[in-house]
Amino acid sequence: MASPPLFIAEASSNHGRDLGRALGFVDAAADAGADAVKFQLFRIERMFAPEILSRSAKHRARREWELPLGHLAPLAERCRARGIRFSCTPFHLEAVADLEPFVDFYKIASYELLVDALLQACGRTGKPIVLSTGMARMDEIVRAVDVLRGAGARDVTLLHCVSAYPTPSQEANLSAIESIRAATGCAVGWSDHTRRPAVIERAVNRWNAAAVEFHLDLDGSGAEYAAGHCWLPREIAPVIAGIREGLGADGTGFKGPQPSEAEDRDWRADPGDGMRPLRHIRAQWVAAA
Repeated sequence: MASPPLFIAEASSNHGRDLGRALGFVDAAADAGADAVKFQLFRIERMFAPEILSRSAKHRARREWELPLGHLAPLAERCRARGIRFSCTPFHLEAVADLEPFVDFYKIASYELLVDALLQACGRTGKPIVLSTGMARMDEIVRAVDVLRGAGARDVTLLHCVSAYPTPSQEANLSAIESIRAATGCAVGWSDHTRRPAVIERAVNRWNAAAVEFHLDLDGSGAEYAAGHCWLPREIAPVIAGIREGLGADGTGFKGPQPSEAEDRDWRADPGDGMRPLRHIRAQWVAAA
């Protein structure tokens, strides 16, 4: 039986700085069958250059998307209570230390793939790392993996990703999963921005994605939902369940009678006369009352 992928629900900035709503993401992710839920820890003054913030009200407005530090402990606790992993993306160096007591693994965003200091800080913690690779060339991905490993990271999962929100299905380029795997030796998964069940199913069933990340919103009111790349719980739950059911059907590869068909073996056509059931069964068979 193939191993099921790690399903990671990305709450992104849809929590609106509301702790009750953020905790709701943990519950919704667990109820939908996800293995982990992920948030983002950023401060816009550390993310965007002053030249951008001074000219763009849209970027300044992202301050309302910042996750308060005080939310980390209760989110991690709720994850433990629900039996799923807690992760968060650090966007500046101090965030790595802020997150270390709480996260089960770090997630590094595609946009930060070139920032060696951030990669090294995460690698030095010894915690597992998931790194998205949107927009990246293969040489940039290989270099980032080298930086992580050089800093001490031993458990690195890469996510093939297309940083378009939403991503057109025809641009998913899922075969890159295998190309990245071959070039790096890392486990490789898929970070979905298509919101298409067939794309996720193809990533797992054809390209053996080791992890699947998907953006989640609770009710369509989150800050990022309107863009079109966020799943609702009722949409993603059957996708996860279907993939797990399908993988369970793979079996061991050994060809032999299954328990459910054992009784019918005696009712095969006898090789002597081609009639059912086998002759030794006919001799002792009695019709049920």
